[in-house]
Amino acid sequence: MPDIKILTEAELRALVPLDMAAVNCIAQGFVALAGGHVVMPPIMTLIVPDHNGEVCVKTAYVPGLDSFAVKMSPGFFDNPTLGLPSTSGLLVLFSSRTGMLEALLLDNGYLTDVRTAAAGAIAAQHLARPDAKKVCIIGAGVQARLQLKALTLVRSITTATIWARDTDKAAATAAAVGDELGIDVSACADLESAVRYADIIVTTTPSDRPLVMGDWLQPGQHITAMGSDQDHKVELDPSCLAKAKLYVPDSQAQCAIKGELRSAIAAGVISANLSFPELGDVAAGNVPGRQSDADITIADLTGTGVQDTAIANLAHQRADAAGTGAIFTS
Repeated sequence: MPDIKILTEAELRALVPLDMAAVNCIAQGFVALAGGHVVMPPIMTLIVPDHNGEVCVKTAYVPGLDSFAVKMSPGFFDNPTLGLPSTSGLLVLFSSRTGMLEALLLDNGYLTDVRTAAAGAIAAQHLARPDAKKVCIIGAGVQARLQLKALTLVRSITTATIWARDTDKAAATAAAVGDELGIDVSACADLESAVRYADIIVTTTPSDRPLVMGDWLQPGQHITAMGSDQDHKVELDPSCLAKAKLYVPDSQAQCAIKGELRSAIAAGVISANLSFPELGDVAAGNVPGRQSDADITIADLTGTGVQDTAIANLAHQRADAAGTGAIFTS
């Protein structure tokens, strides 16, 4: 039996920071998905209603990559009241050639955070105006911080506002991320004003009711909605999708079940028979992204197994090159 590499969260944080290399890694995964040869089964979800929890299992085989990942990702949203993070989990890496177990990536959700933020950067690269500078982040958790950091990699962001139901948490997140990024970040209490003011809006919450209304949107804005990844979640009022010139899902099949597209179809705003260009199609240049400075664009990100396989391969390759990780011999 081959040796198995075990990598801790601390090791993975050192190996895979959120930078343009990570963004490009995830972009390559989306481009591969657009090529039509990726094997990506539907997400398996276990709901734990008694404890406001869910566990998602995602995977994908990507031709050309040495390994494929199976990710188990719990999200238990009452955990902060217990002094615990909302998300955790791990990735298991298998050889694409033999199916043998190669590595356990004990990341506690870190690689998911990176690949999710990287997808937000890719969406902004292709869908936000080139001169976009002002950002509204909805939510004040880990993704709020990382999505804003990811945006600074692809746009010259100068100011940002953070809105959350917990105003103290919004203020703390704004102060921390502003210091880290060296830009003007403030908390805001008026969500409508913050949305109207922004060039880019990013929603990062597990909300089960719409937070952003269609009549708040202004010409030229881009929205990345990444909080809705289950069939009970929604952050955008369905009218937002009707108002968009260009709507881009990461996976239309997933978004029709779990994303903002689901609620828009249920509301009768969007026909279930419509076909939309996916983020991989745009990243690959198969279809154009933003066409006009006045366009309203929306990216609907539910999170894909191809992202997990891509980031896990990057981590494993870097660990091998650096000689990082413990070896378990079975």
